[in-house]
Amino acid sequence: MRIACWSGPRNLSTAMLYAFGNRADFAVLDEPFYAAYLAATGLDHPMREEVLAAQPTDPAIVARQCGSDPVPGKKPHLYMKHMAQHMLPGFPLDWTAACTNVHLIRHPARVVASYAAKRERPTLDDIGYARHAALFERFPGPVLDSADIRADPEGMLRRLCAEIGLTDDPAMLSWAAGPKPWDGVWASHWYGAVHLSTGFSGAEGPLPTLDGGDARLVEEALPFYEAMRSHALCP
Repeated sequence: MRIACWSGPRNLSTAMLYAFGNRADFAVLDEPFYAAYLAATGLDHPMREEVLAAQPTDPAIVARQCGSDPVPGKKPHLYMKHMAQHMLPGFPLDWTAACTNVHLIRHPARVVASYAAKRERPTLDDIGYARHAALFERFPGPVLDSADIRADPEGMLRRLCAEIGLTDDPAMLSWAAGPKPWDGVWASHWYGAVHLSTGFSGAEGPLPTLDGGDARLVEEALPFYEAMRSHALCP
């Protein structure tokens, strides 16, 4: 099985990567199109030069990597964490035909609050909601809301595994604290909280209160989130 898990940033996506990476039968890839995205857009992200040096910047090369068959003798399955905003127009998507597509969403108020703490003045393109909605229309698959996962990790992961025909594995519920060998080079900037974790955090509290541009961005993103939320797996 080759899983392409699509989300925007700050969507519990790294914790899900760790959950699958903790299975004995899965290899994992962390945001393989990130350098190609930065090279194509010229955006000034934290650790930009390190990311560009660490990954191929040609999206065709990355697409071949994502679509390649497992190496004989290695782990039989592959889980890929993909950021929807990285898939720019013209980037190859034919490799997804061999994938089980999974979609991870989170309320935009939580995403904007978390993202803005790491990179100021985010835009709708930065947080990926519109592009994710378009990818979901083209490549439908199970939708999981991060709030539901945090409220019941065991139940939601079991539900996901059943939905995609994968054996449930309790190893997905916990992992060792600290960096992982599959982390992208950008982990030291973005993954501080998950490096301190040993499993999924508890249920989320009330939505954060935002104002100004951040509040306007939440309003822009909300219709895309609500449309995808209507397809989410029930707890």
